[in-house]
Amino acid sequence: MAHVKLFIPGPIEVSEKTLQAFRSPMIGHRGQGFKDLYARLQPKLQALFYTQQLVYLSTSSAWGVMEGAIRNLVAKKALCCMNGAFSDKWLDVAQRCGKAAEGLKVEWGQPIRAEAIDAKLATGQFDALTLIHNETSTGVMSSLVEIAALKKKYPDVMFIVDSVSSFSALKLPLDELGLDVLLTGSQKALAMPPGLALFACSPAALAKAATVPGRGYYFDFLEFQKNAEGNMTPSTPSIGHIFALESKLEDIFNEGLEARYARHRKLAQMTRDWALGQGFTLFPEKGSESVTLACVNNGAKPGSRVIDAEKLVSLVKKQGFLINGGYGKIKGTTFRVSNMGDETEATMKELFAVMDAALKQL
Repeated sequence: MAHVKLFIPGPIEVSEKTLQAFRSPMIGHRGQGFKDLYARLQPKLQALFYTQQLVYLSTSSAWGVMEGAIRNLVAKKALCCMNGAFSDKWLDVAQRCGKAAEGLKVEWGQPIRAEAIDAKLATGQFDALTLIHNETSTGVMSSLVEIAALKKKYPDVMFIVDSVSSFSALKLPLDELGLDVLLTGSQKALAMPPGLALFACSPAALAKAATVPGRGYYFDFLEFQKNAEGNMTPSTPSIGHIFALESKLEDIFNEGLEARYARHRKLAQMTRDWALGQGFTLFPEKGSESVTLACVNNGAKPGSRVIDAEKLVSLVKKQGFLINGGYGKIKGTTFRVSNMGDETEATMKELFAVMDAALKQL
């Protein structure tokens, strides 16, 4: 079957170089070869996380670490910031873990604002905060800098941040922001196959975890720290993913972090400009648009051109490209186009030309 190139919010297109690394011959995950591989990754991972802490590798989706953060760090009550399908789910996950949790809910399309968090944390009810930095379902990016500034006011509250669809597309300085957990997944802006999660924790998070019973084993942060100190993982890792990660880190640092961030900003603006030029509007509140994908308004809010999103996706797919027809309760009344990972001006223009032709058939 002919390959259909992915411009969906994830998984995204994976380069041949990364796939070749993923197919590297296996090595023993408790042998010196694996320890050397893990050790080689740490300096670049720490640079990418902007941290002096060890960066952990988990053979799981990011949801595993998201649930793990709840199990490790919530003793009193979690405040779950909710502004889309994935952030909404985090409240459900917390409650399924048997934790007290409350949602801070805003309308889809709006960012989470620091003032609203401040008002909730001021009650003293909460010892943890969950936030999805870049809500993939709506294309909304909340201001992490403004939210993280609250950590100084609430030092005992654990700030847990999902950067699954923003990590490596813009600077996320873990230590400078004072976050307690920053986690991501392999299949979004890192442009790797799904199945690997990466995360780092503050010393305060590890100290808090040591006081919380019922952490389990697979996602016990103390186990990750203990094993990372010996350049290993707590349980059997996906070695192919870690070889692929080494290859991808080489690409990222060859490009340069600032150049990578600038490329994502430029491609995001190109995608927004394409949508506006075709008579659509954007679903996110102005000023809160993602740098990794555009969520295009197609009737979810007034003032936009409206087309048959399902047919648009179908027509574009016939030309070898896949975009997304919206997610959750705004499926069909929005559609989403990714610009993350390895995309370039040339590849985005190729996609826009195909979408232009498809729109003429609607």
